[in-house]
Amino acid sequence: MRPTTETPPPPRTSAAAYAPLSATDRTRLRRGGHKQRTDRSELYALLDEGLFCHLGVIVDGAPRVLPTAYGRIDDTLYLHGSTGARSLRTDAEVCVTVTLVDGLVLARSAFHHSVNHRSAMIYGRPRVVAEEAERTAGLRALTEQISPGRWDAVRAPDRKEMAATRVLALSLAEASVKVRTGPPVDEEEDHALDVWAGVVPVRRVFGEPEPDPLLRSGIEVPRHVVERRSPA
Repeated sequence: MRPTTETPPPPRTSAAAYAPLSATDRTRLRRGGHKQRTDRSELYALLDEGLFCHLGVIVDGAPRVLPTAYGRIDDTLYLHGSTGARSLRTDAEVCVTVTLVDGLVLARSAFHHSVNHRSAMIYGRPRVVAEEAERTAGLRALTEQISPGRWDAVRAPDRKEMAATRVLALSLAEASVKVRTGPPVDEEEDHALDVWAGVVPVRRVFGEPEPDPLLRSGIEVPRHVVERRSPA
């Protein structure tokens, strides 16, 4: 089932999707409200840059948080897992978070240490995707989130693999974005302390691709993988 020609991926965002984020009782920041963002494009940019999310669910009355891959198309987040996974059988509401760390904020006092970050929190009741075309599009979005260009370079899921996979779609209708930037915010009197303060930037780096030990000889690293590598 390997594709013979490359097909363009569906657009991640339609022009009609850029409605402002609407604050609800669950998404409204009650402390540090100046860190809240209401521009939906910031939510999309954050999700598109991330690689992994944390899915919070209730299983047998107890909370469970699962690190997992995701993909976005327009105003929908796609998640996947085994059809046998109890955590994906719930029809209750879930919470998904994505966090990108941009810097360590080192203050003059222990109390005011912080982390510069961008984070998104999404609430909703996911639906199980049954329609085959949407299931395939969701899995493609997941694959492309990890490695852009990968879907057209590999074997597509076969019938058995598709039957073993559950795809969930979660609306981004109820979501919040929180951003912390800038230097530490120390007490005025602490500025006189002989203590270094500032920000240590944190950046994500993609290293040199490491081939599978079982890779057949003569297979070169594909362009889409080479281009993901961070410059030296």
